[in-house]
Amino acid sequence: MRIVIAPDKFKGCLTAAQVAEAVAAGCRDVEPDAEIHLHPMSDGGEGFVEALVRATDGKLVHTNVTGPLPEHRIDATYGILGCVNSSALSPCAVIEMSSASGIALLQTDELNPLATTTFGTGELIVHAIKSGAKHILLGIGGSATIDAGIGAAQACGFTILMKDGSSISRSEPLCGRDIGNVLMIKHGRGEITGGISITVACDVTNPLYGSNGAAAIYGPQKGATRDDIAFFDQAFESLAKRMNIEHVAKTPGAGAAGGLGFGMLAFFNSKLEPGFNIVASATQLHVKLQHADLVITGEGRFDHSSLQGKVASGVADLASAAKIDCIAICGDRDNTIADPRFTRIAALTDVVSKEIAMAETISQLRQRTATVCAEWTAKRKCS
Repeated sequence: MRIVIAPDKFKGCLTAAQVAEAVAAGCRDVEPDAEIHLHPMSDGGEGFVEALVRATDGKLVHTNVTGPLPEHRIDATYGILGCVNSSALSPCAVIEMSSASGIALLQTDELNPLATTTFGTGELIVHAIKSGAKHILLGIGGSATIDAGIGAAQACGFTILMKDGSSISRSEPLCGRDIGNVLMIKHGRGEITGGISITVACDVTNPLYGSNGAAAIYGPQKGATRDDIAFFDQAFESLAKRMNIEHVAKTPGAGAAGGLGFGMLAFFNSKLEPGFNIVASATQLHVKLQHADLVITGEGRFDHSSLQGKVASGVADLASAAKIDCIAICGDRDNTIADPRFTRIAALTDVVSKEIAMAETISQLRQRTATVCAEWTAKRKCS
């Protein structure tokens, strides 16, 4: 029997790798002779680097960069992929912008999108290129910023013209408040990113500005006031019009990560792709499923959002294509959801309280997996 375990993280409790290990232990409890393959996944958010580096036997690179606030210096990590079955992805770096410009790096009283920058993300891109990367996979979840990527562009050496004619020093990172003073951003003039292919993992469809834009939807959680949101909207629209790239600003995903999606499209000539698709393709998950009898996936909470580009949904689609069973084991779930792609959807909270599930996640996940796996095995033998 061959079982592939391809879960996402249980946010706030376990990484995807830890989830996979616990699920594997539960499977071995009832099927000790099973051939089990661990394949931790990510949809482009937290765990993006870990999933790709682990699956390709790659390596981690550590460097010191600018944090979300210009005055902060932080130690950040990105990955270099190992064995990838695609010459187009070699040599390839994988970066999570949250490791340099993430909201988790700030205290609540430090949240202020007028004062934060993506400069550190740009520094990670530069470091990866100088280390030999020709292709970059960039995850843009968990940002603390709303700067449309001007900080990242500055760090990468783009020419940025300000309305007041002032010169831009590389030692003074541009922040969200500066977006209203940017006249033009020139690119294609010998920047270090020239000739580098950048693919952005993006699972949101928000445009840069408007009622569904970067500031209106995600600004409040980053500390933006109503006046801040109005400022960003006006500044983003004005910049897009001045540069004659309103069509880019309206592209689904342009509003991701405080407009970094827009910046990557407009200045870096990047492409946006669903994060799960990037991870699944780079790690050849579909190949592993072709020879499996069962795939087990899961995430912290299974609800309607899980069916919209998340890991569980993506794994289920690949399982359907491979004509194998797919089981989702989650921490908690919406009991109203039924999806024919899944042989079964189970949760820890089916049998224990949420408090116990949170406090004893690893042991409860192992036990729940053992029960579900035993029931699946028994049903399979009878069919």
